Amino acid sequence: MNILITGGAGFIGSHLASRLLASGHQVTALDNLATGSQENLAHLLSDPNFRLVKADILNAEELEGPVADSDIIYHLAAAVGVRYVIDNPISTLETNTRGTANLLKVARDNGGKKVVLASSSEVYGRSPNLPYKEDDVLSLGPTSVPRWGYACSKMLDEFLALSYWKESGLPVVILRLFNTVGPRQKGRYGMVLPRMVEQCLNDQPVTVYGDGSQTRCFTHVSDITKAMAEIVEVPEADGQVFNLGNDDEITINDLADLIIDSLNSSSTVTHVSFESVYGSDFQDIPRRVPDISKIKRYICYEPQTELKLVISEIAADLGHGMAQEKKGRSD
Repeated sequence: MNILITGGAGFIGSHLASRLLASGHQVTALDNLATGSQENLAHLLSDPNFRLVKADILNAEELEGPVADSDIIYHLAAAVGVRYVIDNPISTLETNTRGTANLLKVARDNGGKKVVLASSSEVYGRSPNLPYKEDDVLSLGPTSVPRWGYACSKMLDEFLALSYWKESGLPVVILRLFNTVGPRQKGRYGMVLPRMVEQCLNDQPVTVYGDGSQTRCFTHVSDITKAMAEIVEVPEADGQVFNLGNDDEITINDLADLIIDSLNSSSTVTHVSFESVYGSDFQDIPRRVPDISKIKRYICYEPQTELKLVISEIAADLGHGMAQEKKGRSD
């Protein structure tokens, strides 16, 4: 099959492209390279079944050709990371809402292409119901907080996708992703695990935001992309919303200790306030835990990669990148 991945040069998109190519598909990665990187796809560029198209989902005309040539579309293009969302609220909202609207319309107008929409656990907002279930009531914060603007934009993406399904019969599957981690992920946009690993590699203090009691559930990108590839094979998944992540919680304090121990680092933990990092209007979520029972009813899904292995993979990837950067400066 011909498969299009918007945001294909990003962290998850590049791993998904590798998996789909290995399964014998032809893959087109579409990306404007604003936060994605061609380096993420360097190992694929010589593959005759792969092509990279530099285009922007905000320009519907640039989507026409790649969408028309595709059988299935994975829509991953979006604003990424807490840091980026806070620093670029307008771009975040426009990319997530107008970009998705463009993609869905073009998919419908080109024969009704199947769309897998990557949504986010952020849509649950401040919901007190744990673990989060797909049919829970969603609860966001005030419009003065950029984080909730991002959450709202992803919620609107879901509403729009499901409306295309109900009104036009466009086959859509919505996946709410929870804290996906692995090699090629960078910490500069606020991703906690690669940021802490990089600090350890540089023997810097490992910064924990807040008191560190907040919990998250991390899932290796290979487990995520495996589920993404399998869910499109299930016709009953069309028009459905699925949590996709891991239900194994860890506090950020324990995560910092695990990284330091795993890397035999001399780094120590230091706590800083959320306000000092993200500003006075930032609001954190104390716990974020998915209920993954629904997706298990549709595919054989069981996250398997241990966090220690993820840490070592990210360290190897970042270590190689730092070595290449130092070499470039010395040449």
